[in-house]
Amino acid sequence: MLKNPSAKYRPFPPVTLPDRQWPNRVQTEAPRWCSVDLRDGNQALAVPMNVSQKLELFHALVKCGFKEIEVGFPSASNTEFTFNRRLIEERRAPDDVWLQVLVQAREDLIERTVESLMGAKRVIIHMYNSTSPAQRRVVFGKSKDEIKAIAVKGAQMIKDRLHRLKGTEIMLQYSPESFSATEVEFAKEISEAVMDVWQPTPEHKMILNLPDTVEVAMPNVYADQIEWICRNIKNRASLVVSLHTHNDRSTGVAATELGLLAGADRVEGTLFGNGERTGNLDIVTVAMNLYMHGIDPKLDLSNLNGLIDVYERCTGMTVPPRHPYAGELVFTAFSGSHQDAIKKGLAEWEKGGRPHWDVPYLTIDPGDIGREYREVIRVNSQSGKGGVAYLLESEFGIALPKDMQREFGPIANDEVDRLGREVSGAELKAMFWREYIEREFPWQLEGFETESKNGVVRCRAKLLREGKPTDLTGEGNGPLAALVHAFGSANAPKFEITNYSEHSLSAGEEASAIAYIQVKLADGRTRWGAGVDTNIELASIRAVLSAINRT
Repeated sequence: MLKNPSAKYRPFPPVTLPDRQWPNRVQTEAPRWCSVDLRDGNQALAVPMNVSQKLELFHALVKCGFKEIEVGFPSASNTEFTFNRRLIEERRAPDDVWLQVLVQAREDLIERTVESLMGAKRVIIHMYNSTSPAQRRVVFGKSKDEIKAIAVKGAQMIKDRLHRLKGTEIMLQYSPESFSATEVEFAKEISEAVMDVWQPTPEHKMILNLPDTVEVAMPNVYADQIEWICRNIKNRASLVVSLHTHNDRSTGVAATELGLLAGADRVEGTLFGNGERTGNLDIVTVAMNLYMHGIDPKLDLSNLNGLIDVYERCTGMTVPPRHPYAGELVFTAFSGSHQDAIKKGLAEWEKGGRPHWDVPYLTIDPGDIGREYREVIRVNSQSGKGGVAYLLESEFGIALPKDMQREFGPIANDEVDRLGREVSGAELKAMFWREYIEREFPWQLEGFETESKNGVVRCRAKLLREGKPTDLTGEGNGPLAALVHAFGSANAPKFEITNYSEHSLSAGEEASAIAYIQVKLADGRTRWGAGVDTNIELASIRAVLSAINRT
C-alpha cells in the first residue's frame, strides 16, 4: 500500500446541498420492493441458474410477497429468453406480480426483449445506459450529448414497439447506470430527456432508478444525490424514484436506508446480497431492520430457514454464519455474560407484562422468522454458567439451581476448552450425567427402605462401599435426615444437607424425576450431587450419594 494514497486516489466530491432535509426524517413505512435475484444476482454466479432453478427461486420470491421481480435479461441468452416465455406461457406469475426485464439502449436487444414479453399480464421494461465520466471516456469515447442521444433513441425504440404488447399493462423504467459516479446535473438532464420521450404522468408513472452501481462515497453522499434529484427534477409526481445499491464500501444497506429518507419510493436488491463484486443490496436486512422498528416490511420472512434452503440450493451460494438476521450464528451467544443476559431477558418476556420486545442482545424474537429459542445459546470455551444452564433446561428440562450452575459451569467449560470446539446440548447433558448422575464410587445404592412411627422415620440403606456390601441405619424426621444420621453413626463421612430441590423431567426421559442436593462436610467444603429415578425419594437418596462421591 502507498504511504501517500492521495498521490493516486482522490475523495469523491460532495453534493452542494446545505439545506438537506433527509437527516431529520424518520422512516415510517416500507418501500416498494423489487427483487433482482434472477437477473443481477444470477449474472454474478460462477455457474448461472438453469431454467428449473430460476423457476424454483421465482416461486419462493412470490411466496415472500414480492410484487416486482426482475426475471432476467431476455436478450442476453436463450436460457433467459426461454425462462421468460415459460413464466408467461405457463401462467406462473400471479396477476398482481410485475415481471421486470432489463435491456440496454440498443435496437436489436430491445426487439428481442419485446418478443419475450408477448402475452404477459404486467411488465416493467427497464432500459439503461452508462453515464459516469469514466464510462463516457473509457468505454464509449462519447460526449455528454452523445450519451444522452443513446438514451433518447433507446427510449423511442421502446415506445415505438409498445403497441405490440396489446393487453399487457406496461411500466417503463430508466436507469442512468453508474448514477452515483455521475454529475447530478447530467443525471437529471439525461433522465429528463428520457421522460420527454415516455411522457409519464401522475396517473401513469415511470420508474427512475438511480443506482449506486459502484460505491464511490460514504452513504450520506448518496443520500444527498437522491435528495438533490428528488428536489430538482421536473414532474417529480410522475416518477417512482428507485434505489439500486451495491456494497463495494460495505455500506449498501446504509446507503439504501439514507436514500429512502432522502425521498426514494422503491428499492431493488437481492435476498442475501448476492451480486457483482461485493454484492447487491441485501433486501432481507433492510426489511428486517424495518420490522425491528415496528414497521411492517410488506414481505413475509417468517420461514427464513426455508428461504435460505431454496436460495442456497438454486444459486450454489451460502449465507455466512454471521449474516444479519439470516446467519446460523446471529441468534447465538458464546460469551458467558451475554448468555446470562439473554436467559434472563427471555424469562422476563415469557412471564408477560411487557408490551414491547426488549431482550438483551436479541434485536428481534427469533421465533418471528422461524427460528427456535434452543438455537439462541450455544456453548464453547468462552461460555459461562448461564449458557450451560439454558441449554440443559431448554433441551432436556434439567433446571439447575443457581448455586449448582456456579459449580457445574466451570467444570463444563474446562471440558469444552479441552475439546477445543463448540459442544452440542447432548454433549453437555452427557458431561452432566458423568459428573453427577453416574458418580457411583465409592458409594453405590443397592436398596433403601423406610418406616415411619410417631413422626420418626427410620431408614435402612443397602450400599456398596468400594464394591463391598454395607448396611447403614438411621432415623430422623424424614428419609434424608435419617440417611444423614445413618452416615453419621457409622464409619463414614459426616455431612449436612444445605440445599435441596427436585422436579419432574420432560416427557421421553428414561426417568421421571431429578433431585439436586448440596452437602456441607465437616471441614466446611460443599458439593452438589444429582440423582434420577422414577421414585422422587430414591432420586434424592441418589443425589446425596452423588454429592458424597464427588467429595
